[in-house]
Amino acid sequence: MDFKTQLVYQAAKLRLRKIERYTAEAEDLQRAQLRHILSRARGTELGERYDLGRATDYRDFAQRLPLVEYDAVKGDIERMIQGERNVLIPGGCRWYAKSSGTTSDRSKYIPVPYLHLQDCHYRGGSDALWIYLRNYPDSRFFSTKGLVLGGSHSPMSLGSQASVGDLSAILVEHMPLLGNWLRVPRRETLLMSEWNAKMSAIVREVAQAPVGSLSGVPSWMLVLLRQLLEYTGAGDISELWPQLEVFFHGGISFSPYRSIYHELIPSPRMRYEETYNASEGFFAIQDDPSESGMLLMLDYGVFYEFIPMDELEYSAEGSVAEHVRAIPLWEVEQDRDYALVITTLGGLYRYLIGDTVRFTSTAPYRIVITGRTKHFINAFGEELMVTNTDTAIARTTERTGVQVAEYTVAPHFLLDEGKGYHDWLIEFVQPPSDLAAYARILDEELRRANSDYDAKRYEDMTLLPLQLEPAPAGLFHRWLEEQGKLGGQHKVPRLSSSRHYLEELLELKQRLSNSSPEL
Repeated sequence: MDFKTQLVYQAAKLRLRKIERYTAEAEDLQRAQLRHILSRARGTELGERYDLGRATDYRDFAQRLPLVEYDAVKGDIERMIQGERNVLIPGGCRWYAKSSGTTSDRSKYIPVPYLHLQDCHYRGGSDALWIYLRNYPDSRFFSTKGLVLGGSHSPMSLGSQASVGDLSAILVEHMPLLGNWLRVPRRETLLMSEWNAKMSAIVREVAQAPVGSLSGVPSWMLVLLRQLLEYTGAGDISELWPQLEVFFHGGISFSPYRSIYHELIPSPRMRYEETYNASEGFFAIQDDPSESGMLLMLDYGVFYEFIPMDELEYSAEGSVAEHVRAIPLWEVEQDRDYALVITTLGGLYRYLIGDTVRFTSTAPYRIVITGRTKHFINAFGEELMVTNTDTAIARTTERTGVQVAEYTVAPHFLLDEGKGYHDWLIEFVQPPSDLAAYARILDEELRRANSDYDAKRYEDMTLLPLQLEPAPAGLFHRWLEEQGKLGGQHKVPRLSSSRHYLEELLELKQRLSNSSPEL
């Protein structure tokens, strides 16, 4: 390490020793988080509603509180936004993160009280850096600048009592002094609301900066890097920023983008570090480059529970069925898919965040994100999840050299035959010369990645070969723009059992084709 990085790193060693105790002390750490959260919740309306003062252990807590999604807590959050105090947390809450984990028209406002911001979100960002520096002692991190690409909305007032913004905008608003010193672009640029204007401003501001690290969502960072190459005329990003060494990424799977980034940043010392940071909290960090999965962070004021995906059911009203049971961390099994449930210092209790995870290790606890509880396809018993399609895309890229920018998938039913197939809409970096051959290889890789898909594809008995349609460049971004969700952490659902998203994209493709026949 250079002198500056080594100096700052000295302060991290005590924290790293605590993280190293995760393996031996996981259950004790999680029980301590629950006790801390409950001690603060007892004086709130929610605490009185469920008599949390009598909750003495995990089993008692789980029996008293139901499993919930956003609709169940929306009313309490709206009261907090109006200034009511002691509803879900002690006192009030000024800041709310506008959730970007969905592309529905309904906005979700997630409370971000200052305690949760510090103990969870900022601690997660710091720990990601300390773990990276531990793994790569040749880093010169603090002798360079860090390019942060955040959300598309600067914080806005929700009235006299509250403000709302993308989580990334809230983090920028409260960023500690060290982070402000390292970061580019300027705060004013990052908080610009109009996404296209902001991207242009960032390009102009950072083109000559000594950038050594990147932080953001892979899809949007890719857009920025390409604009930078066009603006500067550089051959690749390593030529533009020879000191660039790491990309801290999250929000979506990196697998489909890996080959594109390796082409744009050919430096052999470039590293890619995955983090799991959502509006509701910072949950996991890639801690060992030789292991798959991210280390679940156990002392961030978050208590974790997990619902086996094959046991998750919903009532007729759309809420989680009463008989569904969640389990604590110390009861999970490796290589099984779970819906993630969190209880936090931020005022969420037994809350289904909407993500599904799988444990790649239980000593320590490491996870991979496998998809969304409502964004998967099981129309024909194939149980296809995002982790399967991302893996298949990556393997198909390895075999064909064809890179994918964006994609979405939906089922197509042939009711008279009792069969069906999957419709794929793919935006390629460069379309394959033989689309049918690409589709055939992709289907092969899906069968490799998912045994249920393979079984349903056997001799076309239930599931026919996938159908693939190429999308014109920019189609997915144009769709997000029309939804008012361009930029930042927003993304198109990869998989859906409904054809809603796919049909809207196909309709947009047709409109663009009619206005520009060359498409």
